[in-house]
Amino acid sequence: MSGFNTIDPNMLGDWLTVGPATRLDHGAYETKLLGSRVRLWRDEAGQLQACAADGRTLQAQQRYGYLWVCAGEGAEPRPLFDFPEFDEPGRRIVDCDGIGVNVSGLRMVENFLDMAHFPYVHSHYLGEVPHTEVAPYKVSIDEEADEIWATECRFYQPRTSGSATEGVEAQYRYRVMQPMTAMLYKTSVPRPGAQDAIGLFVQPVDEEHIIAYCLLAYFEDTLSDTELIAFQHTIFGQDKPILENQMPKKMPLVAGMETPTRCDAMSGAYRRWLRKRGMSYGAIA
Repeated sequence: MSGFNTIDPNMLGDWLTVGPATRLDHGAYETKLLGSRVRLWRDEAGQLQACAADGRTLQAQQRYGYLWVCAGEGAEPRPLFDFPEFDEPGRRIVDCDGIGVNVSGLRMVENFLDMAHFPYVHSHYLGEVPHTEVAPYKVSIDEEADEIWATECRFYQPRTSGSATEGVEAQYRYRVMQPMTAMLYKTSVPRPGAQDAIGLFVQPVDEEHIIAYCLLAYFEDTLSDTELIAFQHTIFGQDKPILENQMPKKMPLVAGMETPTRCDAMSGAYRRWLRKRGMSYGAIA
């Protein structure tokens, strides 16, 4: 199908990101998605256009400051997820752009959902020894939206954001909207009682190579965009070598290959959700 290296309906029926809309500021843009080249441009009327490597027209849209493509042919794609915080008054929208990672997109999302690694991978930022326990939290499925939610999450963090000056027990919520997209909501340091939102949008270049994009919707009045981006890149940079050294690079969905523990409740729910959807791309199923 137009050179895309998959028949997985999860990949052909979802909107997949191919990067920030700023990629088109200087003309047409080419990138790789699902093992094949795609091209995007704006026509004379300013409308977004996209095509596959064989010239087939692809459905495309711009939402949340990003470009989204549906690689499937014929069928109507699933609706793109809602991100109401993007339009909420008072929030700063900061695009942190992307980082290439040699791993399955499913592994990237699972790592994003994991709090247990905070004290070891993100020491002095998102966690520290001896505060290593992941307190019990709730996991649920929104059947109507087909999304996973983890709520009542909390974790002690020495520096929960770029503007934090002291440690706090950060309150978290996690949300998985698509196999390759997730959100987290965490304690906002400048605005007590509110939560900042961080979106993870994964571009599956192929089954074992991705670009992981990060979009912030923050209540933040003191730090510059550069400072906010630098903090997120520090965190992503700490995750990158860990992810790239995981074996296998694809996510095992076969029972017994990897066994989650109690603190991995969100990971377990994510894998069950993927199995229910019949996920095969980037997976060992």
